[in-house]
Amino acid sequence: MSKKRDLKKAIAETESEIEALEKKRARSQSVLLKAVVLKQEPNPTDVEYFRVFTDLIDERRETLRKLIEELNNL
Repeated sequence: MSKKRDLKKAIAETESEIEALEKKRARSQSVLLKAVVLKQEPNPTDVEYFRVFTDLIDERRETLRKLIEELNNL
């Protein structure tokens, strides 16, 4: 039972992390979209933030998939 509880807790924490990262990425995404709409060159820092947050989100989603799979296999 403890293993299931630990996995459920880890899943909830990972989901919260993903949500927080998505909010941060949305900020840089809106700046990038504004640059596209205004036909301007986006700030390289904003582009890098978007890439970093996207990579972190992808990593956390992969972790989440593994945790859910492990929970389902118990």
